[in-house]
Amino acid sequence: MTSTEPRSTEARSAPIRSRRFAFMDRGNVNLDGFAEPDAALGLTAFASPFDPEPEIEVRDGVVVRMDGRAAEEFDTIDAFVATHGIDVTVAEEAMAIPDQELARMLVDTRVPREEIVRISAGLTPAKMSRVMAGLQPVELQFAITKMRVRATPANQAHVTNRMDDPLLVAADAATAVAFGFRELEATVPVLADAPAVAMALLIGSQVPSAGALTQCSVEEAMELEMGMRGLVSYAETVSLYGTESVFLDGDDTPWSKAFLVSAYASRGIKMRVSSGAGAEALMGEAERRSMSYLEARCVSLARALGAQGVQNGGIDGASVAASVPMGVRELLSENLMVMMRNLESCSGNDTLMSESHVRRTSRTLPLFLAGSDFIFSGFGSIPRYDNMFGPSNFNAEDLDDYLVMQRDWGVDGGARSASEEEVLRLRRRAAEATRAVFRHLGLADFSDEHLESVVTAEGSKDLAEPQPLGVLHAARMIHELGLTALDVVAALDESGFTDEAERVLGMMRARVEGDYLQTAAIFDEEMQVLSALTDPNHYAGPGTGYRAPADRQAEIDSIRQARSVAELVTEQRDHEVPGAFEEQGTAAPGTRPDEVVIGVSPALGRTLHRTLSGLTVHEVLEELAAGLEEEGCSARVVRVNSSLDLGWIGLTAARLAGSGIGLGLQAKGTALIHRRDLAPLANLELFSVAPLVTREMYRTLGINAGRHAKGATPEPVRNAYSDEAITARYHTRVIAMITKERELCVPGKPPTELRWHR
Repeated sequence: MTSTEPRSTEARSAPIRSRRFAFMDRGNVNLDGFAEPDAALGLTAFASPFDPEPEIEVRDGVVVRMDGRAAEEFDTIDAFVATHGIDVTVAEEAMAIPDQELARMLVDTRVPREEIVRISAGLTPAKMSRVMAGLQPVELQFAITKMRVRATPANQAHVTNRMDDPLLVAADAATAVAFGFRELEATVPVLADAPAVAMALLIGSQVPSAGALTQCSVEEAMELEMGMRGLVSYAETVSLYGTESVFLDGDDTPWSKAFLVSAYASRGIKMRVSSGAGAEALMGEAERRSMSYLEARCVSLARALGAQGVQNGGIDGASVAASVPMGVRELLSENLMVMMRNLESCSGNDTLMSESHVRRTSRTLPLFLAGSDFIFSGFGSIPRYDNMFGPSNFNAEDLDDYLVMQRDWGVDGGARSASEEEVLRLRRRAAEATRAVFRHLGLADFSDEHLESVVTAEGSKDLAEPQPLGVLHAARMIHELGLTALDVVAALDESGFTDEAERVLGMMRARVEGDYLQTAAIFDEEMQVLSALTDPNHYAGPGTGYRAPADRQAEIDSIRQARSVAELVTEQRDHEVPGAFEEQGTAAPGTRPDEVVIGVSPALGRTLHRTLSGLTVHEVLEELAAGLEEEGCSARVVRVNSSLDLGWIGLTAARLAGSGIGLGLQAKGTALIHRRDLAPLANLELFSVAPLVTREMYRTLGINAGRHAKGATPEPVRNAYSDEAITARYHTRVIAMITKERELCVPGKPPTELRWHR
C-alpha cells in the first residue's frame, strides 16, 4: 500500500547537496576573502572609472597641470611629486608616447633599461598606472627581468619571536644568514624590548659571515635612534600613502617624510620607504581611485623624497588587493613601477595573502622567476607562530620547498642550503656570543639550560626559562646607558668572540664610508658592495644579464635531500645478509604440480638488499613463501639473469614451475603472479606501487599464487594506493636500483637456481 501522507516540511525543505561541492568547500582557498569590484570603495585593481586621465603641462620648467588638476588644485602629494618627482626635461616627451608603445618598450630587449628609466622619470602617476594595466602577466615578468636595478637577486628574512628572547633572535639570525639571507628584519610585540632585540640581531647576523644588514621595525623615532647608535643598519618602515587624507591621519606630510629620509641617510643608514595597494581602501579613504593609480602616486613620491628604494607589492594590504580580480597582477606591477623609477625594489611577499598553498605560490612564482633586488621583503625564516609581523607568504615551514624551487628552475632566489650540523654550530655560537655581550654589559644573564634550549629550538615554544622581564630590563639599560655598536664590539672582543667583534666593527666602518647608500646596495660575504653602480642589471635578452656564477649555481643545485647513486647503494649494504643466497647452477624446469617458482631480479640479494617499502628482500621472500605454504605449495627460488623486466622475470619463473605458476620479484619490491601460457606483459596479479606494499600483502600474494597453482580463482589483491606524491619521493632511488640491476643483467644468460637460507 502506498502512503498518501505528505512528507514533513523539514524533509521537503532539506537542501540537496553535491558531495563534490561539499568536498570543494573544504579547500583552503575558501578560507580566503573575495570581493566584488567596487570602484566607490577603492576595490579595483586597475583602471577605476574615477582614475584621472594622464596629463601634464610644463610652463617655464614648472609643472602647472598634472593628471586632471591645475597647480592651484594640487593636494600635498601632487605638489610634492610635481616639484620633486617629475623630470620636467623629459615629461612632455614621455607623456606623448602612447600607452601601448610604452608597454612594448618595457618588454622589447632592443630598448635598453637606461632608456626606460630616462622616460619613466617624466611619467605622471596616472600614465604609469595606465601602462601597467596594459601588460599581461608574462609581460610584467619579462619587464621585471629587464628593469630590476641590481643584477644579483637577494632576499630578506623576518627574524622575530613571541618572547623577544635575545638568544633566540641571535640564533635565528645566524640561521637565516646560513641559509643565504642578506637582510634581516626584526620587530617586537613589546615596543620597549626593541633595543635588546636589535642588539641580539646585530650579533647573530655576523656569526656565519660578514655583511648581513639588519633592522628592527618599530616606531620611527626609536628606530632612528637605534640606527644612530649603530644597532641597526637599514630602515624600511617609513610609510607612504596614495591619498592625502590617509597620509595626514598619521600626522605626516611628504615634507616630514623627506626630512626623515634625510635623517637616516645623513647618519649612514640605508633607507627605503613602504607602501602597497589596499592600504587606502582599508582605511576608508581610497577616493574611488584604483589601487594601481594610488600606488603609482606612492612610487612617484618615493622618487621625489630621495629614498633609496621602496618596499611594496601589497605589504599589509596584499590580501585586500588579492581579493579583487587581477589583484595579484597589480601586486606584481607595483614592483615594476619601482624599478622603472630606478629605485631598489623590496618586492613584498611578506604578508600571508592566502591560506591556499597554490594561491600563495602563484603569487610568488612570477617574481621569483623574474628576479628582484629582494624577492621577499620578509621571508619568515622562523615558524609562522613566531612571526610578529604576522605570517609571511613563505615561512620556515616552506624553506625546503623554496630551496627546491630554486633547484627546479635553476634560478637564484637568494637562498642556499645549510647542513643541520653547521646550523647547530652557528646557533650555539650566536647564542653564546649574545649571552657573553649581555653579561659583559651587565644587561642580563641567561642560564646554560636556556641557551641549550635555544640551540635546538624550532621556535619560542621550545624555550626553557623564558625571561620577558629580564629582556625588558636589558632593553631599558641599553637605552638609558646609551650603549652603541662600539660597546658591542668591545664586549665581543673581551669575551673571546674576536671574529664577530671584527665583523660588527666592519659594519661600522662601512657606515662611515657610505658606499652601501648606493641604490639597491647589499654586501656580499666579503663585504663587497653589490649595487646599481657596482652590479648593474644589463639584461638585454637571451644570453645576457645575470647568470649565477658556477659556485653559486652549485649552491642552488645542492640541497640536503639530494642523494647520489653511490650513496643510495651504500645504504643498501647496511641490510646485506652474507651467504643468504647460494648459486646452484642453471635452473631446470620442475615437474611437481604443487611447485611455484619465485623468480628474482639480477641484483636482488647481491647488491640490493632492501625494497622501497623498507622491507628487506629476505622479509619479502619469507612472506611469499609462507603464503605458498599455507596453500600446501612449495617454493623454489631462481634468479633471472637475462632481464630486469618484471613481466619477463615472472613469465620465466612460471615456465620453470611444475605448476605453471610463477611469482616475479624485483629488488625494489614490485611483484606479480604469472602463468606460463600468458604473454610477457599479461599477468594474473601485480603490485606496481612498491613503496606501499606491506608484509601482509606479500603473504596474500603468495596465497593467491598457491590457489592459482591449484586451479582456483582467488580474489585479486588490489594495489595499495595513496594520494601523496609517492612516485616523486622514490624516483631517484628507483633509478639507482635499476642502474645496479642493469649492471648485473647478462642478456642470454640462463636462469640460476638459488639455495636461499631463510
